[in-house]
Amino acid sequence: MSYNKAVVSANKLALADQLDTIIDYIRYAISEFNQHDVYFGHGTENAWQEGHRLVFTALALPVDMSKEDLTVFYQCRITLEEKQRIIGWIQARCVDGIPLPYLTNQAWFAGMPFYIDQRALIPRSPFAELIQSRFKDYLPADHTPLQILDMCSGSACIAIALAMQFEQAQVDAVDIDEQALEVASINIEEYQLSSRVFPIQSDLFENLGQIKYDLVIVNPPYVDSEDMQDLPREYLHEPEAALASGDDGLDLTVAILKQVSEHMTEKAWAFIEVGNSEVNFAKRLGELDVHWCELTLGGSGIFAISKTQLDKQQNLIEQLV
Repeated sequence: MSYNKAVVSANKLALADQLDTIIDYIRYAISEFNQHDVYFGHGTENAWQEGHRLVFTALALPVDMSKEDLTVFYQCRITLEEKQRIIGWIQARCVDGIPLPYLTNQAWFAGMPFYIDQRALIPRSPFAELIQSRFKDYLPADHTPLQILDMCSGSACIAIALAMQFEQAQVDAVDIDEQALEVASINIEEYQLSSRVFPIQSDLFENLGQIKYDLVIVNPPYVDSEDMQDLPREYLHEPEAALASGDDGLDLTVAILKQVSEHMTEKAWAFIEVGNSEVNFAKRLGELDVHWCELTLGGSGIFAISKTQLDKQQNLIEQLV
């Protein structure tokens, strides 16, 4: 970390004499967040949520408790070592803008905790809602997917969530970045899914051979060049290659659409996230017939397209640039 450790140490000693309980440190964290240019978007939505998650994670307390259960701990006193850890994290969060999941090495997706560090993008996809519903509006009742592809897998949180929902399926967690796949392997091992979830290094479909999938999930880089210039400082700590995808954010999406049908079974569906670049979709891909997924828990920018739809539109897709 780049912040001044001597100053931080002095602050730790001074604050340790003034703050004692868990609620003291939550209040202090919130005040610091509000006084600095802190952006929330990596698992929390505001200073209140971020303060709770930071303090409770630092104390190895559950962060997924009800509000009533949380308050039971508020008046508990904190040890000096715990105080120093909390204050160090708060300063790193406020001064350097390091996202909280990179400080705690923990991110949440689909209600499950995952190991994360700066080798991989922090999970925050609205895909969780579709996975937990088992894609009920799209997958035929008589078609339970047995071969699933998680393209651009990163930390493998999506692949693991898929494996937990579809217990008979094999899931290939594919990414071009070998460092991201190291993080994926940690999570796969932690969830004891090494017999069903397989990290694969591949530039899109290059190393996948002739295998065909019953379900394809793609969360590719989709940030356009203008948004890349305006990203909050927190995002600058994440791998740039996992964010940027050309001028309009759709370069990887176009490349995937041109290849994905060859790797799908006849009843398969592909779900592709384009996030904020949904606004650019009409300009570049507006003639393509896709279905935009309705997300009731927040988020947007995921479209679905079946193998049948892809094949019918193959001539149009091949002409995309």
